[in-house]
Amino acid sequence: MLQPRRLAFAEACLIGLVSGLAAVLLGQAVDWAGAWRVHVSYLWPAYLVLPGIGLVGGLLAGWLVERFAPEASGSGMSEVKAVLARVPMPLNLRIALVKLLSATLVLGSGMPLGREGPTVQIGAALANQLSNWVPTSPEHRRQLIAAGAGAGLAAAFNAPIAGVLFVVEELLQDVSGITLGTAILASFIASVISRLYGSHSFDLSQINLVFGHTTFFAQEIPFYLILGGLAGLLGILFNKGVIASLEMNQRLLHLSLPWRIGIVGLVSGIAIALLPVTFRNNAGLREIILMGDAHWLFAAIALLVQFTLILLTYGSGAPGGLLVPTLVLGSALGYLVGTAEQSCLGMSAATTYAHVGMAAFFSAVSKVPITAVIIVFEMTTDFNLVLPLMIVSVVAYLVAEKIDHRSLYDLLLERKGIHIQKEPTTDGLLAQLSAAEVMQRRVETLSSQMSIDEAVQAFSQSHHRNFPILDNGKVVSIITQKDLVTNASQQIKGNTTISDIMTPEPVTVSPTATLAYVLHILNRHNLSCLPVTEGRKLVGIITRSDIIRVEAERLSGQIQAIEPKSAPSYVVYQTRTPATGKGRLLVPLSHPQTGFNY
Repeated sequence: MLQPRRLAFAEACLIGLVSGLAAVLLGQAVDWAGAWRVHVSYLWPAYLVLPGIGLVGGLLAGWLVERFAPEASGSGMSEVKAVLARVPMPLNLRIALVKLLSATLVLGSGMPLGREGPTVQIGAALANQLSNWVPTSPEHRRQLIAAGAGAGLAAAFNAPIAGVLFVVEELLQDVSGITLGTAILASFIASVISRLYGSHSFDLSQINLVFGHTTFFAQEIPFYLILGGLAGLLGILFNKGVIASLEMNQRLLHLSLPWRIGIVGLVSGIAIALLPVTFRNNAGLREIILMGDAHWLFAAIALLVQFTLILLTYGSGAPGGLLVPTLVLGSALGYLVGTAEQSCLGMSAATTYAHVGMAAFFSAVSKVPITAVIIVFEMTTDFNLVLPLMIVSVVAYLVAEKIDHRSLYDLLLERKGIHIQKEPTTDGLLAQLSAAEVMQRRVETLSSQMSIDEAVQAFSQSHHRNFPILDNGKVVSIITQKDLVTNASQQIKGNTTISDIMTPEPVTVSPTATLAYVLHILNRHNLSCLPVTEGRKLVGIITRSDIIRVEAERLSGQIQAIEPKSAPSYVVYQTRTPATGKGRLLVPLSHPQTGFNY
């Protein structure tokens, strides 16, 4: 049997593979549906085709979500964050499938949302489902879910490093070795799958090959500071707008989810049909701005229209992400600032500011400045952008943090009454303490040669429900009351010995095993206690009660240093033959009430 850590790493590889394939499937489906929609809009009147496709796509997507998985509405990023914070919320294969189909309908029908939110939720849901199918240590389950989420983000943006950092910076906020290891493996494999079979819609390195590498001059720093400040303010406005849109839909529009999404799809289609044809393809709109083919007025219109449509669409409950839309808004804002800089100094192209603006807006909305820098750097592979990216991302983050320290996902969770706070957890304690530090060293045992009748009498005079079975001082099994009841129902003769009914090769743990591993074994085999052995020699016993006691002491701040006791295990009952009589007497060697509970 694989150790939990090795099993977690093996599962992380599988999670990365499955999450990458799911992201590729979603991306290819959305690209195909979007291309078909744009093609049909040229063949038939756009003012009929685009609104009609938006309406039908919204109705179908809303029906799928409402009928099969209401948890699949919205981005899904906040729900994943809640699950990782141990909030009881469903996250399973059903949600992943519904999210995949409904997001394809929404994004393919032209609504201005992103696919990164769905891929994150799909990856996390697949990871959680896998951890249920394959026994996984409780210590590692959260890390695997986070790894699935990181793999989904990495596959969506073709950015494996950003996927890892997003897990550490926003979702799990943990930098332990197991977290980094599983997240790196899953994100790497998902990115490889995405690069091999994906659409590469976020690969901006080709743009840099056409226009050359960017430059950075000290004289531009004031404009980058301005861009960061504007992105911080606009990011806060965006977050507040998202919440206001959700509230408006809840209070003013007493419609079912399919009709809410369908109406928004209809409105989006009408708006796009009235705008230039470049607005019909959201990915193409971003590329036009980043390539510098747009006029400043075009960028301003794109910023205003996209900002409004994104808020309306997400407020309806449509399944789609918000990170990609923030990149579009950030690129338009950066382009406007770059145009102003170009007219004043003429040093850098407006496209440089468009690239940098993506990270600034991303940082302000999600409160993840490091991830914002890395994700744009991985998409552009332009090292000259690193310094401008760092400046605008940090400034945008500080400005937004000063006004409201909560990220968009925190606001979405708080709207549902979920307040995530950093609280002391016992995971670190369970990983640090060993079984030897917590186990009971004075163990009451039974002999393998004891008869069933004697074992029944031993249980009747003790409040213990489990006894380790020894043979020549070595642990050979463990017997429970349930075993005796089962054998009694089979009418086995009372002179049958324990060795005749016991199960060989009992499940044991070593003294060096962590409490987290002990808890994993207890849960996996549905046990209440485990013998602690060195080789086959019994050195102690550890129970769920022992672990609960340690956790309670930790949470109450009363945990004390644990001092090992040297008291040996002993046979609590044995039989002796009187000198004058026939048969045997059962003689207790210690009073049962003085024993420990296990």
